Amino acid sequence: MSEPTPMQRPASRAARLSAIEQALLTHIITSQAQLSSVLASEGIEVTQATLSRDLDEMNAFKRRMPDGTMAYAVGHADEDDRPLDGKAEQQMSRALNGLVTSVATAKNLIVVHTPSGAAQYVASVLDRQSIEGVLGTIAGDDTVMMICSDDESAGQRADWLLTLASK
Repeated sequence: MSEPTPMQRPASRAARLSAIEQALLTHIITSQAQLSSVLASEGIEVTQATLSRDLDEMNAFKRRMPDGTMAYAVGHADEDDRPLDGKAEQQMSRALNGLVTSVATAKNLIVVHTPSGAAQYVASVLDRQSIEGVLGTIAGDDTVMMICSDDESAGQRADWLLTLASK
């Protein structure tokens, strides 16, 4: 079995903004220099001025972490947006209950069926969270495909999704 290919991004402004958002969601970034270093490790070279403008455009802000350090974040300052804490799972459960009609896995893919017209909404709910092992979703009219990093993650996330949608 081959190793998963790391995410590759085009050299565009939209891709850079996406990379910045992903870095802020997955790392504790305390300075623009640190963020620049994380981006450089992904092959994205950016000047401090551009980074500053990007953070401003994204409405990024500094949030006090539990240990007292200040770190960049995106979203709303009053929102508790830690990845998949109890509150986030509860909100996802409320949103997905009644919309997920079946879940199946095929290697590293999860196929989620919904009522007609609901797939885009379900994919949006899933994409708004940083779900470990999930690379992204694709939605049609009544079907969502979740792409996972490996077969094991797909099996675990499929079981998790069924449990979440059944609450």
